[in-house]
Amino acid sequence: MQRSIKLGHCICNPKQPCPCEVYKRENVCLCAGERLEDMPDNIPLTRFVENAGCASKINQTDLKIVLAGLPAVSDPRVLVSADTCDDAGVYKLSEDLALVQSVDIFTPNVDDPYLFGQIAAANSLSDIYAMGGRPVTALSVVGFPIETMNHAVMNLMLRGGIDKMKEAGVAVIGGHSIKDTEIKFGFAVTGVVDPKKIVTNDKAEPGDLLILTKPIGTGIISFASQLERSSKEARDAIGRSMVELNRTAAEAMIENGVMAATDVTGFGLMGHLSEMVAQSRVTAEIYADQVPFFAGVLDCVKEELISGAIERNREYAAQYVEVEEGVNGDVAIALYDPQTSGGFLISVKQDHAGRLLSKLKEGGANAAAVIGRVTAKSEGKIFVKNKV
Repeated sequence: MQRSIKLGHCICNPKQPCPCEVYKRENVCLCAGERLEDMPDNIPLTRFVENAGCASKINQTDLKIVLAGLPAVSDPRVLVSADTCDDAGVYKLSEDLALVQSVDIFTPNVDDPYLFGQIAAANSLSDIYAMGGRPVTALSVVGFPIETMNHAVMNLMLRGGIDKMKEAGVAVIGGHSIKDTEIKFGFAVTGVVDPKKIVTNDKAEPGDLLILTKPIGTGIISFASQLERSSKEARDAIGRSMVELNRTAAEAMIENGVMAATDVTGFGLMGHLSEMVAQSRVTAEIYADQVPFFAGVLDCVKEELISGAIERNREYAAQYVEVEEGVNGDVAIALYDPQTSGGFLISVKQDHAGRLLSKLKEGGANAAAVIGRVTAKSEGKIFVKNKV
């Protein structure tokens, strides 16, 4: 403290003068390890972030600019890399075994820290499930304002994540944490998969039907919640969906011979489908009137309660998407909504679709629906239309 006062600046944060406002007001030096006795442990997390959940992801346009020109992976044991913009990387260990690895971290999109921890875990596991893999171990990754926020909040986040990982049969074997002004949480997950049964985003074929396993709208409801303009019913509905593991959906698609799928997260339904059609070199039709949405989502769009992440997603995917006349404008916007711990978009052979859909609903994916089809080979195109 004396050294900071002598310098006139905090030795932990040179941008901050010493004595700081907290010290002058509370006579507490956070840099010296002292803590405010009355720091609450029931704060609404979403009030402390700019972009909630997977809306905090860097958008596709900027991400591709950053990644352009990076050294290519030449190791022949790498079966899936970042080159195809898939959900996870795959590394072959033997003829019958490969590692599936991914990392996912984002800001809170719900106010309850335990629930946020569960969502972060379910979301991180989804990338492994989407590749047809079985998650085995995980490492936690945390950014947290430990000097200004109650320790109990971070503890609850970790507990929620660990409990959800335990539900999935995954061991959390360590992690890493940093001081941050904004809360961020997620996991690096390692799984295993048979190299001959990897599910990727580049194998959709003409004649396939497209099945979505969870409703759309977590980003819109979360944004409305930040503005205190969402209902408790809407918040509870997306919460239940986001903590639901995609394990059952993964098992169902593997049983039905699915080879092409992706999980729908920060880039929205259209963003992730655009990668699928581009990598598979196909044209797809999406039936706007068949896409399931959470209750209240389209009302929010009508009231223009939509985040900038929707615009960023639309700016990238617009090169692939053509919206036909008659499609509800609010629906067309919501198709770009960034999802957190969203469902799978599965490309399945038409003669397997009925069986897969039944299996999904038996497993609790009651909103699962056929929302489109793959029509032809192309360089990648999406037509949004109404089915009826």
